Amino acid sequence: MQAASERDAPDRCPGAVQVHAAADGGLARIRLPGGRLTAAQLDVLRAAAAELGDPALELTSRANIQVRALRPGAPAELAARLHAAGLLPSESHERVRNIIASPLSGRDGLGTVDARPIVAAFDAGLCASPRLAELPGRFLATIDDGRGDVSGLGGDVGLHGTQLLLAGLPTAAHGGAELLLRATEAFAEERSTAWRLAEVPDGPARVAARLGTRLLDGRPAAGPPPAPGVHAQADGRVAVVVVVPLGLLTGAQSSALAAAGNEIIVTPWRTAVAPAVPMDEAERIVEALTAAGLVADAASPWAGVTACAGRPGCASALGDVRADARAAVAASSGPNLPDTLPVHWVGCERRCGAPRGRHVEMLATADGYLVSS
Repeated sequence: MQAASERDAPDRCPGAVQVHAAADGGLARIRLPGGRLTAAQLDVLRAAAAELGDPALELTSRANIQVRALRPGAPAELAARLHAAGLLPSESHERVRNIIASPLSGRDGLGTVDARPIVAAFDAGLCASPRLAELPGRFLATIDDGRGDVSGLGGDVGLHGTQLLLAGLPTAAHGGAELLLRATEAFAEERSTAWRLAEVPDGPARVAARLGTRLLDGRPAAGPPPAPGVHAQADGRVAVVVVVPLGLLTGAQSSALAAAGNEIIVTPWRTAVAPAVPMDEAERIVEALTAAGLVADAASPWAGVTACAGRPGCASALGDVRADARAAVAASSGPNLPDTLPVHWVGCERRCGAPRGRHVEMLATADGYLVSS
C-alpha cells in the first residue's frame, strides 16, 4: 500500500501563472500573504476579471483571490497586469506564498504581537530562497498574533504569538519570521513527495529535531474570527468587516471596498475588512458596502454559509450548489440560520473549500443533497 507521505500525481494546485483548466475556462489563483492588498490592486483585479474572464472574484479559504473563466490567451495578460500591480513578486514562488494571518493584528490591541511585519519578512525570505520554490502549492503558513483565530486552520508551519507550531502542534521554540523560515526549510528537507507536513511520518517531530527543539502537549487556545460589523481600533479608528456572500465578490462590491480605504484585507472565512476607517465615516461606509450586496450584520443568514464552485464551473460537481445555497438562504430554512454551525455546500466528495472545524455539510449527490455534520 502506498504510504500517506507519497504522492505519485503531480501537484496541480493553481496559481496566477500555472492556470488550472476548469470546465468554464482557465482558473487563476492569486496569493495574498496575510490577505492584504491595496485598493489600487483590488481595482486591477476587478478590471482583469471583467475584461479577461468571469467578472466575479472568488475568495478562497486561504484568504486568496481567484479569477475564473479565463479565455484562451488571457493568462499571459493577467500575469502581466499582476506584475505591474506588485501582486506577482516571484513567478517561481507564486504558488507557495500561502500565508494566513490574524486579519485585525496590530489594529485592535487584542494580540500579543503584530503579525504584519512578520508576514512581510517571511514572504520576502520565502521568495528569496530557490529551494523553497519547490514546495507544493498546498503548503500553508499561519501567523497568529496570539488571539487564536488562525492557528487552527491547518498550517504546515505557524506562529502563535512567538511560539512555533508544526502541523498545528506547539513546540518549545519561540521566535519570528526567521524561525518560521527555518521550519519551512526543514519541512522542505523532510517532505520527500508529501504535500503537507502532517502526511510525513512523524513529520512534526522530525522537523522539530532539525530545529533543535521538541513538541509540547496540547494545542493553542482557539479564538473566534472577527465577526461582521464594526470593530474598534486602538488608534481611535474602526475596521469594518463584511461577509462576501458565497465568497463571490462582484465588480460593484470590489469598487465599494476599494472606495472604503487604501487597504483591504481578505480573510479565510470569505469576509473582507476595510481597516483604518475614521469613526465618523463608519456609518456611511457600512451603508455603501451593504448597498453593494455585502453583509455587515453578524445575525444575517449569510454569516457562515459557504460553497464550492459547483456547476457549471466544475466538471466534477453534481449540482449547482451556489444557486441552491442562495435559494436556501432566501427561504431562511434548513441548517443555515444564525446560531448554528457553519454550513458548506459542496458539489462532490472532493469537498473543495470546506471550512476547518465542525460544520454542516450539504453534499450534492445524484439523488439530491446528503446532510451531515
